[in-house]
This record gives sequence, structure tokens and C-alpha cells, in this order.
Amino acid sequence: MPNRDWLEQILSSYNEGAPLAEASTIPASWYVDPRIAELERLNVFGRTWQLVARTDQLSQAGEFVRAQIAGEPVVVIRGNDGVLRGFFNVCRHHAAAVVTEACGQASILQCPYHGWKYGLDGSLKGMPEFEGVQKFDRSENGLLPVRVETWECFIFVNLDSQASPLRDFLGRLVARVASLGISQLHYFDRRTYDIQCNWKVFVDNYLDGGYHVPYLHKGLSSVLDYRQYTIECEGRYCLQSSPMVASDEDAATAATRKGDRAWYFWQYPNLMINCYEGYMDTNYVIPIDTDRCRVIFDFYFGDVSESRREHNAQSVEVGNRVQDEDLGICEDVQRGLKSRAYGAGRLSVRREAGEHLFHRLLAADLKDKSHANCG
Repeated sequence: MPNRDWLEQILSSYNEGAPLAEASTIPASWYVDPRIAELERLNVFGRTWQLVARTDQLSQAGEFVRAQIAGEPVVVIRGNDGVLRGFFNVCRHHAAAVVTEACGQASILQCPYHGWKYGLDGSLKGMPEFEGVQKFDRSENGLLPVRVETWECFIFVNLDSQASPLRDFLGRLVARVASLGISQLHYFDRRTYDIQCNWKVFVDNYLDGGYHVPYLHKGLSSVLDYRQYTIECEGRYCLQSSPMVASDEDAATAATRKGDRAWYFWQYPNLMINCYEGYMDTNYVIPIDTDRCRVIFDFYFGDVSESRREHNAQSVEVGNRVQDEDLGICEDVQRGLKSRAYGAGRLSVRREAGEHLFHRLLAADLKDKSHANCG
């Protein structure tokens, strides 16, 4: 069967119009076939706003962060005029990466291959030994721009020049998060996890409405009122939330997960924001291939003074323990998705509305024929 015929068949096997009470998950093949992964690269990650940095990382002129989005190398930098700009990190001469460090500060961007120089505004400033070249317009050979916008303490880029503005993409999430004051928190630490599962398995696990929490996360479960756990879905985001309860069942969790309520936000397709009193962590899920993803956890606290270092480090370790518990089950699910015994599963009306939203949004993007280029 031709590849495009196969693609149409597999995409049509999921009914995104089914209500939650009648819905199934996306098919197992969507998690394991590289042709779906390529379509996701083009239609999802190549067209949505992707988190690349914190605003505090790029507060001074010349500060930059390098990233890879949907297979494309990009760099975001603060100009001398204070403007934040993004560019494809590709030299216009022979395609080498101009910026090779993950982050830093520079007054000029110089390609390490042949020494071409670019200003912080992306303009071409110099080309060694280029005398005699005719019909060459320096002004037309600067770094190609990428859209950059900020929200709260986060910096996003979008490879699609026609995409809607970031705040339109986030929708009502902007207002829902505003009252939590997350921009007042301070970055403390980062943990990176390489997991042997498709990126969607990790997102599914996050969006199951706490369904797995009593069974997999005993420590976390001890401080949540599971019976009062709520799920709200709107636009491209889902908010899962639970009242907090006092417990002495797990001392480390009780000491570091406090407040009246826990807030768990997911923004399509791959960003999670988790908030407690004086605490936030973000989870950013990056696809590697059909069987692997990378999840970056950044931890923030209201107080990052030396006197709170031990407490904050303990809080990070609690998060690390929860992630380790999720890691094993996500890898087990990925193995099960390849079994002939599984095709798709049903969803809990009480718990899995967020997963239903995710699958419908994903299906809409993958079935968008105006952007489907893999055949």
C-alpha cells in the first residue's frame, strides 16, 4: 500500500468526534510508527509555540540560548536595543551552526566554520576573504528570523510564521495562571530524564486525572484529597487540581508539598506547569524518536536563599522520586503498545477528560491536510 494511503487509513482509524463516554484512545500505531512521528514533527512541533528558555536567562544584551525545535536549530538572543529575537541557527554561507554553546553571552555571533559574523539583530556583519564575489547582497544574507514571544517567566518560539500570537494560542490559560504569581518564583534547579517511551505516553500519563496516583505515587497521594480531584478542559489546556490534606504518611512529601490546593496545568502539546504554595516545576517533553523522549524538569521556589537550600533540594528529590515512579510505568506502556494484544483503550469519564482533549487536538493537527507533507 502506498505510504499516503496507509497514512490516511491510520489517521481515519481514530474518531476525534466521539464524546468522552464513547471515546477510545488514539490507536497504538500512533505511538510506534515513525511516519506518525514525522507528521507530528511537521504539523505539531513545527507549528506550535515551544518553550525554549526563561526570561531571566536572557535579561542582558548579548545573552543567548540555543535550542532545537522540530529538528530545526534555533537561537534566541537579547539585542543591544533590548529586543528579544530568534533566528535559525544556520550560517547563510555553508549551513554550519553559528552558535555552538548551549547558552552564554556574546557581542557578535561568529560562525566557527569560515568566520562569518552576524550582529545581535541577525544582520550579516562580515565575510572574511569574500572580495571579488559579485551579485551578493549582504542585507539579504542575515540569519533567518524565528518568531519569539514571552509569557510570565517563559520564552517561546514558533517556526510557523503564520501561527497565531502566543497569547491567542494559550487562550484562557493566561488568566487561569495569573493569580498564582508564578513570575515571582525563582529558578533553582533542573533535572533531565531520558525515557524509553513515545512522548505521547508521558503526556497521557500526566493527563489521566490522577487515576494512577493512588497506585503509583503513594507519597504524593498522601497529601492530595483524591476524591475532590477536579479536571477542567478548555481550548488547548487542561487543569487538574486537588485540595491538599495534612498527612504524616510520607514526611518528605508532606514537608515540601504544601498549600490549600495543588495545581497541574497542561498546555498542548508538551508543556506541564505544577504549582503548590511557594513552589513550581515545569515539565517540557521533547520527542526523540518513536520509542524515546526527553523530559526537562525545572524547579522554582519563592525563596532560594542559602537558608532554604536544604529544603529546596529535598523538594527537588521528592519530584525526582515521583518522576522515577512514572518512568518505569511509561516504559512498560511503550512495550505494551507494540503487543498484538492491544489496539486502543477506553477512557474513564470521571478521570480522563484531559487525555481525551489531548488526543482530539493531536488528531486535528495530524489530519490537517494543508500542512501534511510526508507521503
